[in-house]
Formats: sequence, C-alpha cells, structure tokens
Amino acid sequence: MSDDESLVGAVLGESRDKMHKAVTHAQSDFATVRTGRASPALVEKLRVDYYGTPVPLQQLAGFSVPEARTLVITPYDKGAIKAIEKAIQQSDLNINPGNDGVVVRLAFPPLTEERRKEMVKVVKHKAEEARVAIRAVRRAARHDLESLEHDGDITADDLERAEKEMERLTHDHVAEIDRMLQHKEQELLEV
Repeated sequence: MSDDESLVGAVLGESRDKMHKAVTHAQSDFATVRTGRASPALVEKLRVDYYGTPVPLQQLAGFSVPEARTLVITPYDKGAIKAIEKAIQQSDLNINPGNDGVVVRLAFPPLTEERRKEMVKVVKHKAEEARVAIRAVRRAARHDLESLEHDGDITADDLERAEKEMERLTHDHVAEIDRMLQHKEQELLEV
C-alpha cells in the first residue's frame, strides 16, 4: 500500500469510527425515550445523589421487568432508596416511584395518544441531530482529503475515489439512523 492510500485510509477509517459513534449515541438516546413499556434503559443513566456524589443509577441497583408496565429497581445498598426515589421524581419521566423498604417500583401508565405523538417528535429530533453529526464528520473528512490533495500527498483520482467512499459511508450510516427511527416510531405508536 502506498503512502497516499494509507493517508486516505486513515481519514476514511477515522470517519467510519466517528459515524459509528454517532449511530451508537443515537441508539442510546432512543432507548431513553419512554414507550408504553417499562425498560431499564429509561432510568439506568439517571444520576442519583449518593452520599454527596452524583452516581449513575445502574451502579447503585439492579433492574427487573416483571410485567410489561412495571420496572423494579433493587438497590445494592438499602440506604440509597430515598436518594433513588428523589432522582426519579426529579427526572422528566413523570412517574411517582413507590417502595417497600427493599425495592423501588415504577408503574408506567399507558401513554396517551397526544404523549405518543410528542415522543415521536422527540425521537425525530434526536435522529436529525445524529444525521447532522454524521454529515459534519463527512464535511471534516472531505476538508482533510482536499487538504491532502492540495498539498500533493494524494492525486485527484485518489480524492475522487475517497469522496465516493465517504458518500457511501455517510449514506449507510444515515440509513441506519432512519431504520432505528422507524423502529422506535412503530414502538411508540403501537397501543
């Protein structure tokens, strides 16, 4: 492999990694949007004030979903129950937690039609943010590739091949975001 191919490969590889991270980030963002079902993803990243330190809930407790609309949070330290309840009440979940001294129970009411449509808008916005991030990676890579050509490190043909590959990468990653969005929309709108 020549030097110019390795330079192009480095730019494309870095771009591929960044685009993949944008897709992964969007996927975790989508998981935090509440559907009609209970899911640990809704609360596991929630910050709990644990003895003066904000700690993600997933480090303080285990989760189980005994029924479709019930999430049970079992703290590893029973002294953390009040702090966990407080964090849930202060979150944007709009759910009132209950506890029996051992576990915290969250009962998810069915979403109203209006709330479902609001959630779809939220998810569409998150998807658009991910698409914008992917396009920004493409723009930065294109700039890097054009600089390589301008400096004489790669030929115009290498630049053209690399730009085609960037377009393919961009298209594939945006298509993945669109698939995830469609799946999440279906999940939100099913009653």
